[in-house]
Amino acid sequence: MDELIKDLLRRIDDGELPRGSQIPSTQQLSDHYNLSLSTIHRAVATLRKQGVLVGRPGRGVFVAE
Repeated sequence: MDELIKDLLRRIDDGELPRGSQIPSTQQLSDHYNLSLSTIHRAVATLRKQGVLVGRPGRGVFVAE
């Protein structure tokens, strides 16, 4: 999970996932990283708690502005 978080943070820093953009779905992330959905959910929850990502009900998860 730590490697996933590090890679998502790198992608944000590199501008691959710009601020305000929607991140890929948990299924897409699971397929891309070859990790279980539960691992993806935990990583996204950790980044949300840190304020890096924000959830928008009915819309998805976005990179914080």
